[in-house]
Amino acid sequence: MLRILDLLLSMLSLILGLPLLLVIYIISLFDTGSPLFRQTRVGRDGRPFTLVKFRTMKPGTPSVATHLASRSAVTSFGRLLRHTKLDELPQVWNVLKGEMSFVGPRPCLSSQTELVQERNRRGVLRARPGITGLAQIKGIDMSTPSLLAETDAEMLASLGVREYFRYIYRTLIGAGSGDRIRP
Repeated sequence: MLRILDLLLSMLSLILGLPLLLVIYIISLFDTGSPLFRQTRVGRDGRPFTLVKFRTMKPGTPSVATHLASRSAVTSFGRLLRHTKLDELPQVWNVLKGEMSFVGPRPCLSSQTELVQERNRRGVLRARPGITGLAQIKGIDMSTPSLLAETDAEMLASLGVREYFRYIYRTLIGAGSGDRIRP
């Protein structure tokens, strides 16, 4: 049922959001010269996939977990995209392709071995990674691998249609801070 919701919502989001996606893309062209950011992440069953987001950092910035990134690498437009979470919009394409869900554990980098091991141990990697989830709403980022994996497992154990829409709604109204760049 959740996959059907993912398909319907991703198609609707892409159709209705196309004008906004185009505006952000054009502004990002002037901001960074390279509007889309692609990064290999750990997906369902530990398989790698290419996550797509709007670029919020200067091109050439080292590819590290967000909490390890330099605050000075974020552009002024990138700060706005991060604050409004609009940098996540291209991930709707990942949802449509079946690599992600709207709700699930945030996909991490393969270099985050402690988090990958914790998630594997708790069965979290069996689920599609998501754009948002319980950890993001609670403000838990990837700097605390054990707590994050525990929260992801808790979310997946009770994830149904009601919770799916609740996590999306809470994200849209600005609950939590998700992965944030540390000072």
